[in-house]
Amino acid sequence: MPQVVEAPVEVEASKPRRRPVPPFGFQLLLDLYDCKKGACDDLTLCYNFLEAIVGVLKVEPQSPPFIFRTDGKRFPDKAGLSGWIPLVESGIQLHTLTPKDFISIDVYSCRQFDIEPLKAFVRSYFAPKRMDEQFLERGLDYNK
Repeated sequence: MPQVVEAPVEVEASKPRRRPVPPFGFQLLLDLYDCKKGACDDLTLCYNFLEAIVGVLKVEPQSPPFIFRTDGKRFPDKAGLSGWIPLVESGIQLHTLTPKDFISIDVYSCRQFDIEPLKAFVRSYFAPKRMDEQFLERGLDYNK
């Protein structure tokens, strides 16, 4: 009759757990659908948004925002605004598409930030019916 022999169990030596190094930066990507009427073409609203969001994030702007309007006659499906505010800690971009009342916002900072107050701030400005989000940690090996 065959005999079953149990293999010896290796006991792994207790190793101290190292904390992973922090990433270099953090990026929040927001896609806003069916924003309030007129928001995607409102240069003043989008400029004020970029100026005010730095206070919510508690970051330091390097300059006033820059905003550009896409020529809706030449590019009717791309009509809208593109804006950016450079930060000491990185930058924030905003892109609107007026034909679909769609806005995409990219917030990138080398300093960690709380996304919930930021999302509430975005909702208060643009009143989207739906907002999708993605959160990324960037430069995972930068601090090694």
